Amino acid sequence: MDICFIMYPWDAVDPKKDSTLRIIHEAVKRGHTVSITTPKNLTIRDCITMAFCETFEKTETISKNFVSFYKHAQFKKHMLPLEGFDTIFMRDNPPMDSFILNFLDSVKNNVFILNSVEGLREANNKVYTASYYDPDYNLIPATYVSKNKEYLKKVIDEHDGEKMIMKPLDGFGGSGVIVIEKSARQNINSLLDFYIDGISGGTSNYVILQEYVEGAEDGDVRVLMLNGEPLGAMRRVPPKNDPRSNFSVGGSVKKHVLGKGELKLCRRIGKKLVQDGLYFVGLDLIGEKLIEVNVMSPGGIVNINHLNKCKLQEDIINFIEDVTNYEKKLSERKVALKEQVKNA
Repeated sequence: MDICFIMYPWDAVDPKKDSTLRIIHEAVKRGHTVSITTPKNLTIRDCITMAFCETFEKTETISKNFVSFYKHAQFKKHMLPLEGFDTIFMRDNPPMDSFILNFLDSVKNNVFILNSVEGLREANNKVYTASYYDPDYNLIPATYVSKNKEYLKKVIDEHDGEKMIMKPLDGFGGSGVIVIEKSARQNINSLLDFYIDGISGGTSNYVILQEYVEGAEDGDVRVLMLNGEPLGAMRRVPPKNDPRSNFSVGGSVKKHVLGKGELKLCRRIGKKLVQDGLYFVGLDLIGEKLIEVNVMSPGGIVNINHLNKCKLQEDIINFIEDVTNYEKKLSERKVALKEQVKNA
């Protein structure tokens, strides 16, 4: 199998914590041809979508130690056609550069892309979760998206609870997530001015207001989903005096076993994920409700592996191999049938 990872720069990888490195290591260990590139290295030559890639040199032995594997990796540099790969695995960090999808549009019918172009286009920001049809709020907390300040102030005034969550539409890693309280009503105007108009007062931005889910102060549950099913989970615990549990702001982790309600939620959401071509996804849950869907480069493999003594990357590569083998059989079948017609 030939697989290309479109990701962040190799020198930005933290080998002790990086989920992408675990997936790459598993693919290299199995003898697959693995290349890596970054969005800025995509190009078009002679009407063919290409990428300046670094391809792992194959060696007889692959270190089991991820730090050693990372430090001693040797590459060959090539300009390669994306359509020549069996699989393209999107692992770039958010926010997404929409031009990436324009490049991938040209090859999406001939290469398995994880996650699909259509899925990434739909779900690369928080509108995807906010617009999920759930009129009784059984799955998704009451969520409002707007850049109309008067409307957002009205939402806050009419909300039954004392607290709400405010965050930017395109934020990631917990950036910009705050708890607002009606008792601090005098600060709302200033906060909306900042979130919508920004420091420079330039292009206005969308803001999300979301119902505060009880238990959020204890953290959230990160679930990694593979092909519509839960692959692994962990509880993320926020640092003291911070509502966010993301690792980037100092959150810690605990082992977590999904309950019946969480499993039901994951599998219900999982059906839509697969329909939208979103095969490897991170879900953030609080109190058996879906808070966010992460489709760009969801992390957590290292911690879940450690907490549960497992290797999630094996299941991920197994899935990719199964899809690739199926696609190859379909292609071979089509060639054989065309040959029958030709020789009739």
